[in-house]
Amino acid sequence: MKLQAACELPQTRRKYTPKFVPLILALTFVFTLLPLYFPFSHNKSNSLTSLTIGSYQHRTPPKPNTPPPRHEKVRHGYGGGGVAQELSTSPPPNLDTPANKTQVRKPEEEEIQSPGSAQTDLIVARGVNSKSEEISSKRQPARDRDMEVDMIRSNTSEGSKKCDLFTGEWVPNAEGPYYTNTTCNAIQEHQNCMKFGRPDTGFLKWRWKPDECEELPIFDPNKFLELVRGKSMAFVGDSVARNHMQSLICLLSRVVHPVDVSKPTDENRLYQYTDYNFNLSIISSPYLIRTQKTDPNDFTRPFNLFLDEFDQTWTSKIHSFDYIIISAGHWFFRPTYFYLNRTLAGCLYCPEPNVTHLASSFSARWAFQTAFRAINAARNFNGVTFLRTFAPSHFEGGPWDKGGDCVRTRPFKRNETVLEDYSLEMYSIQLEELRTAQEAGMRTGRKFRLFDATKPMLLRADGHPSKYGHWPVANQTIPNDCVHWCLPGPIDAWNDFLQELLKREVGVKAEI
Repeated sequence: MKLQAACELPQTRRKYTPKFVPLILALTFVFTLLPLYFPFSHNKSNSLTSLTIGSYQHRTPPKPNTPPPRHEKVRHGYGGGGVAQELSTSPPPNLDTPANKTQVRKPEEEEIQSPGSAQTDLIVARGVNSKSEEISSKRQPARDRDMEVDMIRSNTSEGSKKCDLFTGEWVPNAEGPYYTNTTCNAIQEHQNCMKFGRPDTGFLKWRWKPDECEELPIFDPNKFLELVRGKSMAFVGDSVARNHMQSLICLLSRVVHPVDVSKPTDENRLYQYTDYNFNLSIISSPYLIRTQKTDPNDFTRPFNLFLDEFDQTWTSKIHSFDYIIISAGHWFFRPTYFYLNRTLAGCLYCPEPNVTHLASSFSARWAFQTAFRAINAARNFNGVTFLRTFAPSHFEGGPWDKGGDCVRTRPFKRNETVLEDYSLEMYSIQLEELRTAQEAGMRTGRKFRLFDATKPMLLRADGHPSKYGHWPVANQTIPNDCVHWCLPGPIDAWNDFLQELLKREVGVKAEI
């Protein structure tokens, strides 16, 4: 009996489980899984939504709480002073933002940062963010802003009278380009992409196709010269305005070359087409208003902007022009001090804590108001003013001075990229101030027209010189140029636009 009892297996004792343990496990399960299903539910208010080119998002840059660091001087190793100056003004893209993803900003990123820090100028987005709740939380404000921008734009472009030239897409064009770097001597070194070894030529094989128009005719130098016979035309703005004028000279060079009657030391140039009695000028005025360097020998130091004063360099000559193409934009993002009535009113990126820190939009709006006021106040001016809107830069992978580049070889489609942040802000300001100038012009008899380069050029990240504006320099890092445009290149289409706009002004029957 004892042996048998020893061989029997003992009975298993049931452990006592407290009744509250299942409750603890259940709560743990619930709170573990909830964040997995709703990881962004607590952060809706902080997100940004990627929108297509037709859906703009408005954001006014806020004031910083503390003065940002002083902008550092960066050495540039190639000629054309405008290149170094323009590159140093571009707000760089966020270094941590992949080029194919939507950026979601955190609250601490909302402060204005210095030009050398990470800041978004252009965000490239492929497809739509899968977080549908995140998108829907921002969609209504973006739609409202889109409607507002479109309304302003429709009022300025006279879309009810003519088809809209500026909403469309780039389509293949096997015939381009229409000149080369060997047939035109007006190409500056930093725009001469073919000379410096750019290997691809596909970016030269596109033309602009408006949605509402049958076709935008390619620039015809003979027809253009007849349109401007006996006229005077001025480009007023920064080095991108000069870039545009040089494109025009190159396109006209298939028929005739101009005579440069400028002084050799003058940065402003005057060209004469004597057979057509046509004068063409470029006047450097990157802020459009009176300015003053704080250091006469160093353009990287802050500028003083007298926001309510005319720049007599060009405003004193308004009466002598039949057409004025006015443009500005990139320079407003650099360190500046703002003066109103000759009194310091604020600054952008200045180190002084006792000076009011204002956004770039403050000076940009004042500058366009003052420039348009000068035109409306000009005596004996019966010409037409075209506002050529802001052409965005396309730095990707980093800021302009920290390796940012533009290496794409074909245009974006309209649903592949977005216009936002400072580029959108600048575009909106220009449209709004143009509309105000047009309303004033109805009383003064002045004519103001929209020349919208923003929407077409947002898609042309492939058209910049990048590293092909100079030869490599040993032991020296030279910033890539993603502000200016290769010649020949996409900027040549601006003269397709200009030709059609002039036809509309002089009453020539449009071909579209």
